[in-house]
Amino acid sequence: MFKGDKRSLARLLTYVENRHEDLLKIMAEVYSKGGHALVVGVTGPPGAGKSTLVDKMIRVLRGQGKKVGVLAIDPSSPFSGGAVLGDRIRMQDHNADEGVFIRSVGSRGAHGGLSRATRDMVMLLKAFGVDEIIIETVGVGQTELDIMSVADTTLVVLVPESGDTIQTMKAGLMEIADIFVVNKADREGADRIFNELIALSEMHPGDWSVPVMKTVAVKNDGINDGILEVIQQIQSHRTCKKEPHGYKASQHDAVQHCLDVFSSEMRSKLLMLFESAPPYSSIQKRLLENKINPYEAVSELLNLIKV
Repeated sequence: MFKGDKRSLARLLTYVENRHEDLLKIMAEVYSKGGHALVVGVTGPPGAGKSTLVDKMIRVLRGQGKKVGVLAIDPSSPFSGGAVLGDRIRMQDHNADEGVFIRSVGSRGAHGGLSRATRDMVMLLKAFGVDEIIIETVGVGQTELDIMSVADTTLVVLVPESGDTIQTMKAGLMEIADIFVVNKADREGADRIFNELIALSEMHPGDWSVPVMKTVAVKNDGINDGILEVIQQIQSHRTCKKEPHGYKASQHDAVQHCLDVFSSEMRSKLLMLFESAPPYSSIQKRLLENKINPYEAVSELLNLIKV
């Protein structure tokens, strides 16, 4: 199963998105395979040039001989729930490269723009021998905090025009940054936002001093576009995170992962029970008729499952 075949990987990723009936067994085997890929989250407001930045990052990483996986978390279609394929279209130059795998993933209304499937997809990419995984998120604002649970390093991408919104973003999106990137840095106002971010980064807690980088991702010559420097900072952050408490942190992550998977599976099973099992369908019917409130419904459900 895990021989680096892109077609097999694509099929398994579809199983994840569609919540295949054997998914728990499949992912248990995937988990045992491990993998040591670095996961980089790229987030920021719409129009910051995230997709162009990711495209350039792929080129640099491939130049270093690394296999790259990209999950582009797209706004879901309100009709089908599927992903809008804009990111795949923008990155189509890499489609013929066997060392690059790009997948668009519908957020399906998930809090923070990250679908429940994202963590499983990251594990699949790792098991297939990918060296670097990039997750580009929708960029919907403060709810992008969810990316912290998946990414090892988070890039917050801004542009000179973002300067007026720094103060309102500070309380949410800004706090997840491991690296600030001022993209389109050849525009007027780049120095101002750069200096504001420098001041903000100095308030970041912990041992890591959050760097502020300038990039011009649209440059075609690859010279002085700042992308290589961003990649170097990502590696520096990875080295910084390798501290003595890493094992304890991984134990906590495993427990959280278990809770996330359990809650997701229980929700899916409960939805099916609402449609098929009389005790549960009765609870749903009375909820819809406003005869009980959600808290009363939960109490009844807990009694049914003896918790």
